[in-house]
Amino acid sequence: MNRWRDLLLLACALFSAGAPALAAERGVVVVTSARSADYDQAIAALADELAHGGLPRGSLEVVAAADFPSRTELPPKLYVALGSAAALALTAAGNEAPRLYALLPRERFEQITAKRGRPAVSAVYLDQPFSRQLELLRLALPKARRVGVLWGPGSRPLAPALAAAASPRGLQLIGATLAPGQPLYPALAQVLDRTDALLAVADPLVYNGATIENILLASFRAGVPLVAFSPAYVRAGALLALYSTPAQIGAQAGRMARATLQGRPLPAPQYPAQFTVTANRHVARALGLDLNAAALAARLQQMERAP
Repeated sequence: MNRWRDLLLLACALFSAGAPALAAERGVVVVTSARSADYDQAIAALADELAHGGLPRGSLEVVAAADFPSRTELPPKLYVALGSAAALALTAAGNEAPRLYALLPRERFEQITAKRGRPAVSAVYLDQPFSRQLELLRLALPKARRVGVLWGPGSRPLAPALAAAASPRGLQLIGATLAPGQPLYPALAQVLDRTDALLAVADPLVYNGATIENILLASFRAGVPLVAFSPAYVRAGALLALYSTPAQIGAQAGRMARATLQGRPLPAPQYPAQFTVTANRHVARALGLDLNAAALAARLQQMERAP
């Protein structure tokens, strides 16, 4: 029995444990971009939340994005798309059922749904709000005042939003824009020479498998800590990463879906409510820092709960 079938059986088992509070009909169809551990974790967390709401056996279905356009059954009460490929497949289907998108960045969600028609849509974004990222930077690096940012063509439109979040926090942004075909190092050196910390903003032209090692090495040699968006970057040498796990996002999507199935309208698109902070102790020690990732995450959560 393969992992995909195991996941479906797990979902059914969870649903059978719940009270039959919802009608026995097609409740939720999850369209997933790929078969991977990350998507499996998101689906399992979503299924668990739906089970708490009493979704009965057989009311949730998982469909691969590649198979989705060929399906002809009546639409469910709600579609959930996980990842960009699933979002594109679902948007192209053009039916009237409400749609909840997850595990894709805000910018990508807005691109895909810019010309949406009648169906209600919402999302749990993959990326973190700039306010949260900058508060983490201030907590971990209280002496940092100048924050460097490398922009690419995909992320450059976000610059005004980051500037708006930085200004009231007394932070000065030092940015450089990388164009396609342009070498990385001149822009990176320009930023590192003038900043106290480097904030990674996801952009495939800037941060990818071919560039990350050079960025980490250059920032370390310059004594400029990198605050990243992926735990993989922390393992590779970034000081910190702020991110939400697939399970955290899946659980949030599940709570939104459960409310919708109980008759409430889809809420507005939102950033992840739960998040994780990881730190590289070796890099912190080399930079003369003493960081506790769990304490930083707890402090951030406390700040966000405060009125």
